[in-house]
Amino acid sequence: MDWDKLRIFHAVAAAGSLTHAGDTLHLSQSAVSRQIRALEESLNTTLFHRHARGLILTEQGELLFDATNAMRRRIDTAAARIRDSEEEVFGELRVTTATGFGTLWLTPRLPTLYAKYPDLKIDLMLEERVLDLPMREADVAIRMKEPSQADLVRRRLMTIRMRLYASPEYLAQRGTPKRMSDLADHRLICQNTASHQVAAGATLVQELLTYDVPSMLTVNNYFGALQAVIAGLGIGVLPDYVIQDFPNIVRVMPDIESAEVPVFLAYPEELRQSKRIAAFRDFVTEEIIAHRKRLQEEKVGA
Repeated sequence: MDWDKLRIFHAVAAAGSLTHAGDTLHLSQSAVSRQIRALEESLNTTLFHRHARGLILTEQGELLFDATNAMRRRIDTAAARIRDSEEEVFGELRVTTATGFGTLWLTPRLPTLYAKYPDLKIDLMLEERVLDLPMREADVAIRMKEPSQADLVRRRLMTIRMRLYASPEYLAQRGTPKRMSDLADHRLICQNTASHQVAAGATLVQELLTYDVPSMLTVNNYFGALQAVIAGLGIGVLPDYVIQDFPNIVRVMPDIESAEVPVFLAYPEELRQSKRIAAFRDFVTEEIIAHRKRLQEEKVGA
């Protein structure tokens, strides 16, 4: 099968348009159309339904697009491994993690990584959906539970807990709760228990809601919940790592917290030798070690 025709087919299928694919490939629309017709003739099938608003893959076209997607991922992997030299770290690294952890912990620390590897290009994907690493939707992931996908290298980084926090201004105005029953006088800020989140966080929120909380604000990620706490809207259920960079936030009812939540770093087995993965893994590990050291120094100083 003609590889060049497959490349053009993949671009058309991804763009859904001969014109847009031609722009990407630097080919005229007529040249792209000829290549698609030739590919259909060689396969003796129709790959696209033609509509006024664009092109839609037929069932046979979907099968071929799945195959070209797999080919592209394998080629991207091979290219990434080739680009990884023995002494230099450069090129694109696609990192995925949850919105809260990515915005509140990871992003503020990235200057350290870029200072060491200025030619690194990080594509940071913050979402609650767990991306498929073996299928190369991302290169490396940091997740709040151990990945279940096969063929992954995984490392446990640390554990976190969900705890209760409020701003000094809110507590000065509304008072500091001493026991769970005191929540009846406060507004609770948390994720909805039906939203995607770590099980330990949902369990803690469900327990808190048994105390007749009169007012609530639910946010679908911890970054939004933190901003609400800073704004003095109420008492927030937040992961303990947020206080590292927001020391003015006050922990309330320190005996109340969730079960431990493990944090894992994972990447595909085929990227085990990647210098970019190693650089990112070591950077994250060093930041966690530095944090633990600061905590120990604070305990000694106290």
